[in-house]
Amino acid sequence: MSMSDDSRETNDDSAAPLIGRAATVVPGRFGEPVEITQTLPSRGNANAQPNRPLFLCLHGWGSNEADLADMMRYVAPYNDYVALRAPLTLQEPTSSGLFDQPGAYSWFHDSVPVGDDLDYDAFAAANAINDWVLDNVDINRDVVPIGFSQGGALAIELLRVRPQRYRAAISLSGFVAPGNVPGTTPYDDILADLNIPVFYGYGKADTVLPKYTIFETIAWLEEHTWLTEHGYRGLDHSVSLEEFADLRQWLLELDITSGII
Repeated sequence: MSMSDDSRETNDDSAAPLIGRAATVVPGRFGEPVEITQTLPSRGNANAQPNRPLFLCLHGWGSNEADLADMMRYVAPYNDYVALRAPLTLQEPTSSGLFDQPGAYSWFHDSVPVGDDLDYDAFAAANAINDWVLDNVDINRDVVPIGFSQGGALAIELLRVRPQRYRAAISLSGFVAPGNVPGTTPYDDILADLNIPVFYGYGKADTVLPKYTIFETIAWLEEHTWLTEHGYRGLDHSVSLEEFADLRQWLLELDITSGII
């Protein structure tokens, strides 16, 4: 997929803040601007394999940047990655000897926002991620976002706000924003023409995402992307080794990874 320098080097008016109502779970307002301040890169400061695509790891609600970083050794151990910490703090890390606890963070002002709230928060978080990519990743390097739950929603949202920058996207137990708030999905009208590969994996026994949310996400992805989707019997809101095997095969077919494990 060709990418113009202009689309990769500059932000446009779509990045203007769009702010909704006050939130009740995480203090603040849905859609208020956020910033990426903490990251966890792979070996060599995520530059050990500069000729291969870089994975952008996006964790879920109440987790942190180490979560998906641990997963990458099963998915693409010979590619570089950078795991991003979500900008909203649910719980600060604590240090008490043997019982140190990592911090807990969120991309959104609720665990699974819906309606306009999700539109506002997904747009704000995707813009923060895009800004980080713009400032920190070589413009000539392919980037593949991979996310779980909230992070999976953002792996999709990134394609709606700056699709030219991403080689492919991976959404694990993710969900799609409705796109009802004007200005939050500036590339929806042309996204299907770009035919960006997307892997969507989900548990058929998911107790966090309603089935209709999963089906809506699949339908939207089928309409707007080059979708590969897999549902896993007995899997809750989680990931599995079977899912990783399917994902590795998909990445190999797209020549994103070497296929070596």
